[in-house]
Amino acid sequence: MSNVEIYTSPLCGYCHAAKRLLADKGVSFAEYDVMRAPDKRQEMLGRANGRHTVPQIFIGERHIGGYDDLAALDREGKLDPLLQDA
Repeated sequence: MSNVEIYTSPLCGYCHAAKRLLADKGVSFAEYDVMRAPDKRQEMLGRANGRHTVPQIFIGERHIGGYDDLAALDREGKLDPLLQDA
């Protein structure tokens, strides 16, 4: 299974939804709270090409985007292969 990273904030409903989707698939992930760690927010901005909303999700080195992007990949049947192959 690939390395999954997610940048979040505690009050973000989309962050909770993304984490729930990943957990339901049995995927473990590294979570970075950008409210508590401003350096992680800066890191996220660089990795996500300036996207500043949370969540920002990465599978391996691939930037997935936010929850809507993650859910779309899942609906299209493209998420599971990414999780296995990256």
